[in-house]
Amino acid sequence: MRVLRWDATQVRDGAAELAHLLTDTVAAGASVGFLAPLDRSRATVWWRERADGVARGELAVWVAVDGGDRTDADARAEDAGFGRVVGTIGLAFSTLPNGRHRAEVVKLMVHPSARGQGLARSLLTTAEHTAAATGITLLHLDTETGSPAERLYDTAGWTRVGTIPDYATNTVGTPRPTTLYYKRLDPLPG
Repeated sequence: MRVLRWDATQVRDGAAELAHLLTDTVAAGASVGFLAPLDRSRATVWWRERADGVARGELAVWVAVDGGDRTDADARAEDAGFGRVVGTIGLAFSTLPNGRHRAEVVKLMVHPSARGQGLARSLLTTAEHTAAATGITLLHLDTETGSPAERLYDTAGWTRVGTIPDYATNTVGTPRPTTLYYKRLDPLPG
């Protein structure tokens, strides 16, 4: 398993793989902004649209690619940034002049078949380290209250700010609360 940062072309070209991850994650009940069942073609379009934000530098996307049993051709494809996508995380950078020091963690997803192996923590750590290396000193995010993600953020040193009732619906359309978190980062020496 490797975590790779994808550029805009890779996000656009890998949108179908990312869509598989998104639809399977939503089908498993993860509240990541979509209702179930999520159509793969709609998920593919959604990911392709994210490529524009990556190209503008407003969004960074990392993917976890499962190496598994690989042929030489599979290894070359994975080295190019493609393979079976089993996880992702993004950082949405503030475009406001007074917010250039902060970013939002978005779309942390791990495929149901890859959960329980520390992949979510690895993705989160990668995003945190990259943010610190680029001068970001504050990260924030929201997650469904009561979800397994809360344990991850609590144990990864994030500070729980509070809860907003009925913030978003779960995958079947029932309003659910969300918990807000932040984490201060120390800039890494240049």
